[in-house]
Amino acid sequence: MLMRFLKEEDGIGTVEMILILVVLIGLVLIFKSQLTDLVNSIFKTINKKAGQV
Repeated sequence: MLMRFLKEEDGIGTVEMILILVVLIGLVLIFKSQLTDLVNSIFKTINKKAGQV
């Protein structure tokens, strides 16, 4: 049972996690200005609606 556990290759490895993080960081850097505009717009809307409550 221990040998089967040691040979098991299920789950996400370190390399896969690093690749996913690199892709996500790259997307954030590419779309940085669009994301900033979107977040600012959302916060403006929240502030405007909160003032009405």
